[in-house]
Amino acid sequence: MAKQQKSVVVTGVSTGIGWGATKVLTKAGYRVFGSVRKEADAKKLSAEFGANFVPLIFDVLDEKAVRAAAATVRQALGGEKLFGLVNNAGIAVAGPLVYMAIEDFRQQIDVNLTGVVISTQAFAPLLGIEPDLKGKSGRIVNISSVGGKNATPFLGAYNTSKFGLEGMSEALRRELMPFEIDVIIIAPGAVATAIWGKATEADVSRYANTPYATQLAKLQTIAAEQGRKGLKPEALGRVIMKALTVAKPKVRYTVTPEPVLNFVLNTVPKRTADRMIAGRLGLNPVKK
Repeated sequence: MAKQQKSVVVTGVSTGIGWGATKVLTKAGYRVFGSVRKEADAKKLSAEFGANFVPLIFDVLDEKAVRAAAATVRQALGGEKLFGLVNNAGIAVAGPLVYMAIEDFRQQIDVNLTGVVISTQAFAPLLGIEPDLKGKSGRIVNISSVGGKNATPFLGAYNTSKFGLEGMSEALRRELMPFEIDVIIIAPGAVATAIWGKATEADVSRYANTPYATQLAKLQTIAAEQGRKGLKPEALGRVIMKALTVAKPKVRYTVTPEPVLNFVLNTVPKRTADRMIAGRLGLNPVKK
């Protein structure tokens, strides 16, 4: 009897970490159902990854479309459980919180948090909540960030979403214990993805007349440098595959090109970390 091919749903696969995860998983023989928002991306990725890739076209905030995609996956599984769900789709909105438009803040939270809930609710039954499906329960991997534990000025909206994702993941992991569905967090540092590559292109002109114009420009420069030195998406893909497959996964994997800095910022007193970060961006008070 032929061995059943294991299937994983990955959201946001057109670029970056989602693309890297898809590349690693399909090469290892897994069938990846990957979400994109554009038909052109679906065709391009299908040609790139071949028969092991099945595109799903939806925006993570479109509940109806996500549930339709889950129905498509259900049919393809033929009564088997889904091996994994990787909640990767996300955006990064930059700007000082005291000046940020509420609609921009809301968009950040909606995509990075509400979108995860929508996709999790749609696909969790296939991971093992439904008792009649065959096979071992699957796992959920949520893509957080080193910014889910330590915040950066002008990325406060993004940090808020990732801090929230960390708490959501912990609660979800405990809620899903009766079904043996594990929930694992991947926390990347700088990755050579579109989010970092577009750092110098982000339109922060709306903040030009605020007290933060100079510091925002400095953050853009730093972000661009970090992006150039960032990890390749495939490196994150390998960690995602590990989280999905090892017998006893950790609850959180931190993957960063700056492990020492990340360790220091998470272990020194918060007031010390404040001064370190403020000094780097020019945010310390000017002595009169």
